[in-house]
Amino acid sequence: MTAIATTARNRFTGRTALVTGAGSGIGRAVALALAAEGARVVVAGRRAEPLDETVRLIEKQGGAALAVTADISRAADAEALVRAAVELPGGSLDVAVNNAGVFRGGRALADLPEDDWHSQLAVNVTGVHLALQAQIRRMRTQPSGGAIVNVSSTFGLHATSPGAAAYSATKAAVTALSRGAALDHIGDGVRINVVSPGATATSMSLRPGETEQDRTERAKATLPLGRISATEEIAAAILYLASDDAASVVGTDLVVDSGGSL
Repeated sequence: MTAIATTARNRFTGRTALVTGAGSGIGRAVALALAAEGARVVVAGRRAEPLDETVRLIEKQGGAALAVTADISRAADAEALVRAAVELPGGSLDVAVNNAGVFRGGRALADLPEDDWHSQLAVNVTGVHLALQAQIRRMRTQPSGGAIVNVSSTFGLHATSPGAAAYSATKAAVTALSRGAALDHIGDGVRINVVSPGATATSMSLRPGETEQDRTERAKATLPLGRISATEEIAAAILYLASDDAASVVGTDLVVDSGGSL
């Protein structure tokens, strides 16, 4: 894996950020990156242990974080996450990254269990919808507004794969929902965008029975760049959209996929 070049920056000093699905993978990388640039970070997810590990890693690098367990498919939990952020020093929610998602695939659509459909819909679509509502309601009351980045996927509007029809439908919905919300609320000072990762160095990109080395060889043969993305590279794209560097970027869907959807 090629390391990305980084320059010390402090784009989020004094700001409070919320990251869902922050116990591992892309969510953890985003939380670490935000904290490294000065943000106070609320890390959210369903299980306490991986969230506590994310907090430990942030504190080890000198940052500040709070772990909150939550089921983002419940409105009360989405609202509780916003309250937790606002109760931190600073009293605001400045950045939100809605990364929590589930994949229930590997079967043709006709063979997909109904529970798998409903679980993906609940987390990937309803969860983003409820999170957006709670976050926007707070951000539009703040003089500085706020920035939201929703994590979709190239499986959706950009590509799909056998056994991923339902997942692709939910991720296409995330992009459509985000673009509509961006138009509705930019006048409120809330800027909303999307990042759509392709194959990334997480367990979700491993095919059944595939090792990481197998995945590396597959990427060499199938991706124009010849490799999958590092979680830090996805985080860098998210931080750009959440920062003042992207102050005029509204409702975009930024694809980061090693050229896989070309």
